[in-house]
Amino acid sequence: MCSSFVARSASRRLTALAAAGATLLLASTQGCLNRPIQPDDPRTTSTITERLTQSRVDKIDLLLAVDNSLSMADKQQILAEAVPDLVEELVNPRCLDPLGNPAASQPQSPQDPCPKGSRREFTPVFDIHIGIISSSLGDYGGGACSFNSPDFDGNDKAHLVHRSPTPEKGDVTTYKNAGFLAWDPLQKLDPKGEMVLESEDGASGLIPALKEMVRGVGQTGCPFEAQLESWYRFLIDPKPYLEVVKDGNLSSPRGVDEILLAQRAEFLRPDSLVAILMLSDENDCSISEQGLAHLSTRFKPLPRLRSECAQNPEDACCAPCGEESSSCPADPTCAAPVENESLGLRCFDQKNRYGYDFLYPTDRYVKALTSELIADRDGNLVPNPLFSDLNPADNNSTIRDKSQVFFAGIVGVPWQDIARDPADLTKGFKNSDELAMKDEAGRTAWDIVLGDPKTHTKPLDPFMIESVGPRPAGHNPVTGDPVLPPGSETNAINGHERADNGEELQYACTLPLIEKKDCAGVAGCDCSTVKAGAPNPLCEKDASGNQTTIQTHAKAYPGLRQLDVLKELGPQGIVASVCAAQVNDKSRDDFGYRPAIGALVNQLKTALRGQCLARELEPVDEQVSCLILEARRTGGACSCNAEDARQPVSDEHMPAVTAALADVNAESAGWDCFCEIPQLTGDALTACRTEPDGSPALMSIEKDGGWCYVDAATGNADLVATCPSTERRMIRFLGNGEVQPSATAFITCSVESNKK
Repeated sequence: MCSSFVARSASRRLTALAAAGATLLLASTQGCLNRPIQPDDPRTTSTITERLTQSRVDKIDLLLAVDNSLSMADKQQILAEAVPDLVEELVNPRCLDPLGNPAASQPQSPQDPCPKGSRREFTPVFDIHIGIISSSLGDYGGGACSFNSPDFDGNDKAHLVHRSPTPEKGDVTTYKNAGFLAWDPLQKLDPKGEMVLESEDGASGLIPALKEMVRGVGQTGCPFEAQLESWYRFLIDPKPYLEVVKDGNLSSPRGVDEILLAQRAEFLRPDSLVAILMLSDENDCSISEQGLAHLSTRFKPLPRLRSECAQNPEDACCAPCGEESSSCPADPTCAAPVENESLGLRCFDQKNRYGYDFLYPTDRYVKALTSELIADRDGNLVPNPLFSDLNPADNNSTIRDKSQVFFAGIVGVPWQDIARDPADLTKGFKNSDELAMKDEAGRTAWDIVLGDPKTHTKPLDPFMIESVGPRPAGHNPVTGDPVLPPGSETNAINGHERADNGEELQYACTLPLIEKKDCAGVAGCDCSTVKAGAPNPLCEKDASGNQTTIQTHAKAYPGLRQLDVLKELGPQGIVASVCAAQVNDKSRDDFGYRPAIGALVNQLKTALRGQCLARELEPVDEQVSCLILEARRTGGACSCNAEDARQPVSDEHMPAVTAALADVNAESAGWDCFCEIPQLTGDALTACRTEPDGSPALMSIEKDGGWCYVDAATGNADLVATCPSTERRMIRFLGNGEVQPSATAFITCSVESNKK
């Protein structure tokens, strides 16, 4: 039992927790531990206290971060076609047979039963918030996006957008007029949310409304696409600014955007699974609003760069002319006149070209999705809103763990580079493990599409190298497709290179349009202008081989910064290509962004069907040396009753409560009630470890309840059959022993290791 080991090592544990800051993780019906708990002889004994990762998620907060710059309408249309797949797979998961294969017939609705002998892949999700933000955060005082026009969405401020693609229709109606949609078929929300997926009796359901919102994001946004900073601002920024003010030559954020904070608090629940789905065809341009940021977004050319930058961007004297240290020698380069350039290139290779990097480092966004503490704009470490309770007034004090946060990017990268089969995308995109695997040549997919930004190592795929001029001859390392010069025949990746027009980068890849379009007289359309000697692979040729104004394909540039973040997130990052393989046959698994949606849902399944244990515990007489506490906010009405499978925390177990209160979110969560959930014993323990759900042997346990440790080796292997082969074990809660939805569970276990 747990009481002896907790009392035996309480003082040692508290000392260790105080020194280490005690990493704490969150939980509910089944849960996971991240550390090995396995004795060896001779032994020393200590304890750890962690938040027990919540298992079966009953709600999802889904944020679509959609680029709204020029050329995005075609991709938004393809995403809108994929929306039904995303929603339906979450709300009506497949039924699988005991071997994990789809059942011959599938239920039509989420509340229909599975065919006999099969079960749902995961429990249908009956509570989903879905919101959309754009990539437009303005020009930070530079002036390039400060047009006062109803036809220009230069600064959406990371507020939720729900525009209709047909302006005369007005905005799409949202839940509580809060800017997002709410799926609520059981009608448990207050007020009630949407209970119809498709249109019914003339009323638009969830899917039609969402498709309208995706198409309504539009492509009239600011050209400085802040694809990463936009979702950071909405979900994470502890102190989102109201405006950026320029004072002399410096800019700085001022005020607090209370509208954004209110939207965040309405949208983001503390115990939901959070999924961000980003769609963009360009590299991220998340400019820091501090200091000289406004220089990068003004119409005027930037100062010329000192000559040191050409040899070494890290040189102490690499700086814009006039911004160098007084110890740097005079540079004749700075006497030459400054040349103007396209605003579309302002975010490209800034340190090399300007001697100054105006962008936030990508590590900002990795920490945002993984760290419980982050720095606010004043440099103070504060609780991360993503792992906090934003509404302490309600009864829900459960706080998510980082394993319940997922980030998917549909970005500029050849789909062949990241597909399981470069000749057949119906097999899907690679997951994080597959992307990190080395091929016969010792290369990973990351080496091919990203290289190593930290060491300035370029991608092995020449199509993923950013360049204004045509890239030198080379071949895609996966397919062998060659880089072709301007005007040649086309390859399967990006068509061919373009002549240097000084306005944009070379394409990473291209994709077919759902419908051809005539760009004649259409501003901003890729084929609106036919230039001699500057053929564009996006445009159709006539019978004589001359380029026309008919556009057949769309483009994408290398999305390197987004890929860098996705790589660092490991299994929480999902990579997909904005360059769809085909858009003509909707019945195929490789249609449009269906492979991207499939990759996202496949990762979400791990959380939706219950977390499995990564490390093995060692039972003694079928029990493990662990104590589970449930923390709740009750407003002083704390009760730990036996009929609820709860018992008061004994004096010898109080150090575990002290450790739980050391959690960084304890104060904001307001936990004022801690109860022990008992580990089952005797016949109840045996039944918990061996009997399937719904079996008669479990009926007697339901009225009592508790928990047990289950693994494939000593328990019923079918109970953990959906776990990965290396993680077939879990903490199983039964009956009243299940952690309440509004509570947070902590697990304290003894750790025994060899003496030094």
